[in-house]
Amino acid sequence: MRVSFASLASLASILTPAVASLGLFGCSELSRFTTSPGESYCGVVTGASFVRSDALKEGTPMRLDLDVDGLESQPGVLWTGDLAPGEHFSATPLRAIKQLPADPLSTLTFGEGSLKSSIAVADLGHTEVVVVISLLQSGDVAVRLLRGDGQTTFADGTPKPPQIFGVFALTKTPGDCHALK
Repeated sequence: MRVSFASLASLASILTPAVASLGLFGCSELSRFTTSPGESYCGVVTGASFVRSDALKEGTPMRLDLDVDGLESQPGVLWTGDLAPGEHFSATPLRAIKQLPADPLSTLTFGEGSLKSSIAVADLGHTEVVVVISLLQSGDVAVRLLRGDGQTTFADGTPKPPQIFGVFALTKTPGDCHALK
């Protein structure tokens, strides 16, 4: 059977609105996760040392202002306590990875309680940190921060900063998480 370009184009014109409406439904279902002015997701890094790099101290706080409609562009803004000596996020914008929605990684979820996960990047000093945001059925958010091992040096000979890995459990809270502004 031979398929012509015209028949493929016709099929695409029919399916595109249907697929787009499915995406819109999914976003509207998740809109409850978007923070309004005067509220943020607040919490601390998980205490267990096996899910936290050495540089990341137990009890390190995080604040996230989240825009679910922006998961594919600018998902939100991040604040933290020190992640490594002298390094923290302070009103740092999260940047989506524009190619990700077309990749199977965009379907990533963590366990039964996860509704949707999204991957973003945030600048931290001279490096970037991968930020994985998981929207949970409970209404809470889990955030994972990942930065590779700093065992090597930059081209100018200065040492790279230490590895960062941590899982933060966040709950939507009125205000700005008190300690993080």
